[in-house]
Amino acid sequence: MPITAEEFETARPRLLSVAHRMLGSAQDAQDAVQSAWVRAATTRSSAAIENPPAWLTTVTARVCLDELRARRRRDEAPLLADAVPATDPAADEAFLRAEDVSRALMVLLDRLTPPQRVAYVLHDLFSTPFDRIAEVLGTTVPNAKQHASRARRRLAPGRPEAEEAGRADQEIVDAFMAAARTGDTSGMIALLAPDCVRDAEAALLPRGGRTTVTGAADIAAETAQFRDRIRAACRLTVDGRPMYVIAPGGHPFATIEISTAGGQVTRITLRSARTEDRFDAPGPPSVL
Repeated sequence: MPITAEEFETARPRLLSVAHRMLGSAQDAQDAVQSAWVRAATTRSSAAIENPPAWLTTVTARVCLDELRARRRRDEAPLLADAVPATDPAADEAFLRAEDVSRALMVLLDRLTPPQRVAYVLHDLFSTPFDRIAEVLGTTVPNAKQHASRARRRLAPGRPEAEEAGRADQEIVDAFMAAARTGDTSGMIALLAPDCVRDAEAALLPRGGRTTVTGAADIAAETAQFRDRIRAACRLTVDGRPMYVIAPGGHPFATIEISTAGGQVTRITLRSARTEDRFDAPGPPSVL
């Protein structure tokens, strides 16, 4: 007998959580869960489904896998913020905050292959047994485990010794970003060198905005105006260099590279996120 509407509604929150982490889009997750319900409602079987939540999770995961593979066939790049409809990052941001999902993890998940992403999300985030994951992927249990293992390696933090070498500088950068998130201009000025320089691509600025700003006071005042963007930033390694990535809803928008010398911030460089950027987790402490 088919799954009832009540059983589906009970499972819906979990299904949305699974689908969002697989697809990286709140709207796509809604569509995937709705597709799973259509399949459930149209299933013709006289036998009762013993575990409706698990059955629905399997169906939802298959829908997500099909969508991820379709993106690959369409040769779609990872979902950068400027490549999705304007309303989607806001919806995705609301989802991240409501469920307390790491935006850094969402950025990194987008770099996995479809089987890796499905295996990792189902097993490591939602404790789904590998025999069920193998069923979703249409493969063997050992292969499903291998997909999850490869995903973990892709998501693993960078080398601890590299992180340790720059820990003092990173503490200054983190302190500046903490002040920037709250618009604390005095806190930022205390961390900025008097002759600090901020460079930015014109595309990231309001019309007529200066691509170069010099001086601690001016940089702090400008940064405070963009604190909403700073709040959507997470620390990652980009092409091997530690940076902050502005990623509303988990979609990369811009990178912030901060240079330091003598215990102060000396240069801030902002540029648009690019599809060719290599995003990796930084060394401990992990931001995932």
